[in-house]
Amino acid sequence: QVQLVESGGGLVQAGGSLRLSCVASGRTFTLGWFRQAPGKEREFAAAITWTSDQTYYADSVKGRFTISRDNAKNTVYLQMSSLKPDDTAVYYCATGRPSRLRIGEFDEWNYWGQGTQVTVSS
Repeated sequence: QVQLVESGGGLVQAGGSLRLSCVASGRTFTLGWFRQAPGKEREFAAAITWTSDQTYYADSVKGRFTISRDNAKNTVYLQMSSLKPDDTAVYYCATGRPSRLRIGEFDEWNYWGQGTQVTVSS
């Protein structure tokens, strides 16, 4: 069993930055971030493999968000810059062994955190 705990969310003005963290207890594999805005489905944001040799980003965050991990601390980070009001959502950390072609699919991931709220004001 893996437990994931996110932190770092908050209120920020448009154009600002935030760094999310997710600490895992237990064995992790590929780590990822998803987000869910009010009234919308959960969507993929970013993912990183165990060795950090590959990263994946949704088109909506590419160039603005950076995912990284520290395996010694069993932690994954999401550095978010140039934030927009459309980035407002609950951000969830997840781990699993998604296939490369389905890495953005919700059901490819096995364990989820409780989420942290990010609100971007205009």
